[in-house]
Amino acid sequence: MANTQYPESYYAASANAVPPRPVLQDDVETDVCVIGAGYTGLSSALFLLENGFRVTVLEAAKVGFGASGRNGGQIVNSYSRDIDVIERTVGPKQAQLLGEMAFEGGRIIRERVARYNIQCDLKDGGVFAALSARQMGHLESQKRLWERFGHTQLELMDQRRIREVVGCDQYVGGMLDMSGGHIHPLNLALGEAAAVESLGGTIYEQSPAVRIERGANPIVHTPQGKVRARFIIVAGNAYLGNLVPELAAKSMPCGTQVITTEPLGDELAKALLPQDYCVEDCNYLLDYYRLTADKRLIFGGGVVYGARDPANIEAIIRPKMLKAFPQLKDVKIDYAWTGNFLLTLSRLPQVGRLGDNIYYSQGCSGHGVTYTHLAGKVLAEALRGQAERFDAFADLPHYPFPGGQLLRTPFAALGAWYYGLRDKYGL
Repeated sequence: MANTQYPESYYAASANAVPPRPVLQDDVETDVCVIGAGYTGLSSALFLLENGFRVTVLEAAKVGFGASGRNGGQIVNSYSRDIDVIERTVGPKQAQLLGEMAFEGGRIIRERVARYNIQCDLKDGGVFAALSARQMGHLESQKRLWERFGHTQLELMDQRRIREVVGCDQYVGGMLDMSGGHIHPLNLALGEAAAVESLGGTIYEQSPAVRIERGANPIVHTPQGKVRARFIIVAGNAYLGNLVPELAAKSMPCGTQVITTEPLGDELAKALLPQDYCVEDCNYLLDYYRLTADKRLIFGGGVVYGARDPANIEAIIRPKMLKAFPQLKDVKIDYAWTGNFLLTLSRLPQVGRLGDNIYYSQGCSGHGVTYTHLAGKVLAEALRGQAERFDAFADLPHYPFPGGQLLRTPFAALGAWYYGLRDKYGL
């Protein structure tokens, strides 16, 4: 039996201590079987347990093994496609409901951290940094859009103002969202898992779901056991594989790369990010960065379509870091890793139900830290018979990638190349 451990990331090296969790080796019965112990699965489990359900979580590796424990750690509001795009796609009524939910995920994270005393280095404040006048115009429109849906913790920054919060001279301005922020993502997942167990939920690690036996009382099979449930929540995202073929056909795993420097010391760290906000730029293929609690710089960016692992991650990301912060040219990189997220053609999440009792949410398209926490609440509401918010997501149109699984990677890469040119030339 494979024993899959965390990748050699900064997050794994600095993770809080946790007890060992068992492998499923029996037949168990539960109300809800959750497949995947990332943010979507853990958020679903917590909301269900708080409402009296019995919950069993199956994890193929370890809690937070996938994107939940490898991402940039940034709390970013809304979706990968913003509310105005949704409004043009589905009309004002459905967009209103989705818009009202667009800022809820960050609030859920903060509530979880406070209620369950999760130690995950939570910091407030996120910056969207504009590299051109066109991008600055987009931020001005975004601020008006978000304020229309009640989100008011926003400040537009001119060139002088952004240099007060980011020690980088390539930005023409930006927008500060004080309801954004950053966390140690793996420690957030580990804290949520401990909360699940404190409420009586059970988490099995090294217990991949290998087959779902559908029917009135579905059964999830693992290599050494099975779970009989009233409901199933499929929350595997980019690490689901082909367990549910209907879901694999409309999505594509993609890789992103992250590096972490050696500790910079207080003076240099403060020169880079004086207020300790996290930052992402406004390019289509964006760069993102922040400081850790021990004053390292985490810097990420780039997309590998089809989720192949690059041979040399540092060679891809370090030049991006030095373009923003040339003063780090002699700084050592202590960690470099990659992780997969799940891309949809629309770049909007896919939410739905298969039959009467198998629910799913997937395809955050690189925008998952906040959305996944909202998704858990929405899925739990649906299982309790309150489906209005679930239906708002489930009714979003989704399509398979052109050319099927064989051609989805080159088509997506071609689209990214086009948008990369637009970013480069400010079009």
